[in-house]
Amino acid sequence: MPSLGEEAVSKSSAARLERWDACPEAVKWVRGQKGTAQAIWARCRRADWMLWIAARVAKHGSPEHRAVVLAACACARTALRFAPTDEKRPGIAIETAERWARGEKGVTLDDVRSAYATADAYAFAASAAAYAAAAYAFAAAAFADARTKALARMAKIVRHFIPRAPKIGEARP
Repeated sequence: MPSLGEEAVSKSSAARLERWDACPEAVKWVRGQKGTAQAIWARCRRADWMLWIAARVAKHGSPEHRAVVLAACACARTALRFAPTDEKRPGIAIETAERWARGEKGVTLDDVRSAYATADAYAFAASAAAYAAAAYAFAAAAFADARTKALARMAKIVRHFIPRAPKIGEARP
């Protein structure tokens, strides 16, 4: 049976997420969880939620912020196999962000933003094409199942870079 403190974790976390306009599905999931924040973090199978909350609480430029960037890059790398082999912009954007996150000299956030902007136009078109192809080729249930599995795999990647649950009471404004 969960302790009062454990129950309070999920209720206070859900309330904070609501105030931050987190997606209703995430808030509902957190509200139904029992255990410590670390146990809830360990059970989460949604990399997108995990990255959102970790980014929300990380101070800009902090080691925690850099860990979020590295985790997001590792997740993004899982999608590179869908890019045409001659399309290098998404990989360059990921590599630039990783270099910044590792603190390599000469790499600025402006470099990351520029590489992202270059890749973003391509990514938007590729995402739309991939979504259309998936909708055409697969039933909605198969697509949802594949998405669920991919998010669960990426949740493990996020936990590799961010092993400790972010403390949502310490969020930046």
